[in-house]
Amino acid sequence: MNTIDPAAIDQLFLKARTHNGWTSQRVDDATLQEIWNLLRWAPTSANCCPLRVVFVKGAEAKSKLLSCVAPGNVEKTRSAPVTAILAMDAEFHEQLPKLFPHADARSWFAGNQPLIDESAFRNSSLQCAYFMLAARALGLDCGPMSGFDKAAVDREFLAGTTWRSNMLCNLGHGDAAALYPRSPRFEFAEACRIA
Repeated sequence: MNTIDPAAIDQLFLKARTHNGWTSQRVDDATLQEIWNLLRWAPTSANCCPLRVVFVKGAEAKSKLLSCVAPGNVEKTRSAPVTAILAMDAEFHEQLPKLFPHADARSWFAGNQPLIDESAFRNSSLQCAYFMLAARALGLDCGPMSGFDKAAVDREFLAGTTWRSNMLCNLGHGDAAALYPRSPRFEFAEACRIA
């Protein structure tokens, strides 16, 4: 496998920032569909694919969402063209006969709630990262957030489903003037070991 173009590495990683301010440029539904059509191909364990997404765009839905976010996240969410509720299907294993047909993977999970919970959270979190990489690959900026009332988001947007919120991610074209200075990161020797 060849490495990708350095400009793509810049776009996906080196110049990736958590955006807090947004331009007025809209994000169309076709782009949201493209995000999904990219991220869905990235791997998860046993192809379990627990991520589910609610794209919040409309004024009424955005108003409901604003009542669920922490005070420090209100303005950045209000000004974002789209906020994605990145959720996990608490019954993802019921889809394994379709998604992993070459083995009886459903039986690995049936009746084992701790394994279901752990796998749903781990793999949906992995897919959240794929989501942001796909969005960035399509020229969007991201503002991932965990500062929200999970129970309220689940009640307002996911009631009647088996979906449970994991994180929120604002999407749009970021306003570079609203960025904080880039924070430090750990060097390899500070965070890694080779065993």
